[in-house]
Amino acid sequence: MNTETTPAPNYELTIDECWGLLGTEVLGRIAMIVDGHPEVFPVNFVLERRAIAFRTAGGTKLWGAMTAKPVAFEIDGYDAHEQTAWSVIARGEAELIESQDDKNAVDAKLLEPWQAGDKDFYVRVAPRVLTGRRFKVNNPDLWKTRLTDPRRQSFE
Repeated sequence: MNTETTPAPNYELTIDECWGLLGTEVLGRIAMIVDGHPEVFPVNFVLERRAIAFRTAGGTKLWGAMTAKPVAFEIDGYDAHEQTAWSVIARGEAELIESQDDKNAVDAKLLEPWQAGDKDFYVRVAPRVLTGRRFKVNNPDLWKTRLTDPRRQSFE
């Protein structure tokens, strides 16, 4: 009996593929070091001039974005039709958008905060490194897989 398994192919995404996937999503996570420990915040975002832009209120996320160097931004997805998962990670520094023209450009992309409250600060992450990968997922064991597992969509 052969106990060796062949690892699933891992397909690195090109920079253009990463930008394309970033353009399909509206919700991501920004990760940074705050007070000496890692923090991850969900943010809705838009792409504007090859940068990731989001709005936030004053507070921990804004302070961390302005003081944590560098930051990381991540999105993930699953394509039920192709039975593939993917992940894109952007690394760079966050900067406050101060120009009203730049804020207007972000607003023109219809960036509207999901959470109620004032989100008066605009933040931009211009990636210095942009990486991603796509991989074929295992077929689910329909008897043991959670009902919420998106892989089930392909088989039910």
